[in-house]
Amino acid sequence: MPASGDGDVAVTSAGYDVVVVGAGPAGIAGAVAAAERGLSVALLDGDAGLGGQFYRQPAATLGAARPEALHHDWAAFDGLRRRWEASGGVHLPRHHVWTVAAERSGVPGAGTEGASWAVHAVTGPDGDGDRPVVVRGRAVLLATGAAERHLPFPGWTLPGVIGAGGAQAMLKSGLVLPGGRVVVAGSGPLLLAVASSLVAAGARVPAVVEAAGYLGYARRPGVLAAGPGKLAEALGHVAPLALRGVRPYARHAVVRAHGAERVEAVTVARLDGDWRPVPGTERRIPCDAVAVGHGLVPRIDLGTALDCATRATPDGATALVVDAGQRTTIAGLWSAGETAGVGGARLAMVEGELAGIAIAARLGGASVGGRTARTRSLLRARARLRAFASLMATAHAPGDGWYGPGGWLDDETEVCRCEEVDAGRVREAVEHLGAGDARTVKLLTRAGMGWCQGRVCGPAVACLARGGPARDVALPGSPERRPLAVPVTLGALAALEPDPDRSRGGD
Repeated sequence: MPASGDGDVAVTSAGYDVVVVGAGPAGIAGAVAAAERGLSVALLDGDAGLGGQFYRQPAATLGAARPEALHHDWAAFDGLRRRWEASGGVHLPRHHVWTVAAERSGVPGAGTEGASWAVHAVTGPDGDGDRPVVVRGRAVLLATGAAERHLPFPGWTLPGVIGAGGAQAMLKSGLVLPGGRVVVAGSGPLLLAVASSLVAAGARVPAVVEAAGYLGYARRPGVLAAGPGKLAEALGHVAPLALRGVRPYARHAVVRAHGAERVEAVTVARLDGDWRPVPGTERRIPCDAVAVGHGLVPRIDLGTALDCATRATPDGATALVVDAGQRTTIAGLWSAGETAGVGGARLAMVEGELAGIAIAARLGGASVGGRTARTRSLLRARARLRAFASLMATAHAPGDGWYGPGGWLDDETEVCRCEEVDAGRVREAVEHLGAGDARTVKLLTRAGMGWCQGRVCGPAVACLARGGPARDVALPGSPERRPLAVPVTLGALAALEPDPDRSRGGD
């Protein structure tokens, strides 16, 4: 564990064989696989407990009798957690990692180039950074998950309009409902899970509004047949919604939220094939909350800061490129779970275990080419689950019509809430000031310069800047190379230890 120190002095832990960033399904699976093969492992996460966003749990002080009732496939996570607790690995909670750096003068034997890694974090419940911490390892596994994709619409800044994942997080961690009558909207299978959770907790859900529909899945029946568990999971969410009379709206979107002090109703409209609202199809639905999200985007800041290669996903997001053992294009650095492409908890566990096995083989000097029966089984499972993830991303990929002429994004709608930049200003920068990418738009309008650093508004700004994401092409202007993956104070930066290589005139 890190040694204690004064507030202005960096705290440095002992070195480990593997440092895992992210304690969700992928991170825990990777940490367990590496620790059970004899490696010393440190597992870092910004939250206080294990599970990540998917298996987020209420604080013990809330006295939840059955927290597992809010989760799908709890048994798989619980078994993994028990194995981790017995593995001898070290869990470092409330460690907010802001960068990862290679060190030539550290522990020998990492990767193929002899570098060790320094994982820099700040501690504290909210990332305020009481003390900077440096955790060193011979290898690093990035398992930082994903964030929600937000597509702005008029009224989306009203109190009561929250992310779909945010609504689920409120329920899982705080046992709190966002409202009594909640419209769930956006696109992707997360909507069904959120709606069924809200209904089970006592909320009324008048409508589930899906922009893409589900007919796209029928185009690849072989993939569906190979994943019967996914179909059973979907039916498990749909059944309680049907029993409660929840109205499904396929090929529809919330195009406006109404209210004075907070949201009071939404307007829903049918969409054409390009996600453009069809005139005359609007209907108003009263509600006191809206949970809206249009899928997930991988959180890859730590990887892109190190210049890891990336790939485009079918829904216009960007993921890290990995090989059969989940290794990135940077020696000594692995990635698993949503950072390698959004695909759900089961896929994340499979990829995490593959990464842990590959890291143990690499650090132990074994050939990664010699695959055991377990590795071969994992590779088959990954191929099957990745195929379904690709199908899912294709089926729910946002169309381009929502922000263009005839779309729901009017000039007065704020795109960047932090800096209060509306769509009109972004369009002006593109059409009249010569901005051709999201970075130039940011320089001209400040869109993306606020507290979230473009993590909320980035996809929308990129669409407006370049005319939208082409299929299988990453969002324009993404990914950005960010030296700071989370907010960090100047005091924490000033307390960093000098780099001995640089002090000797190295690069």
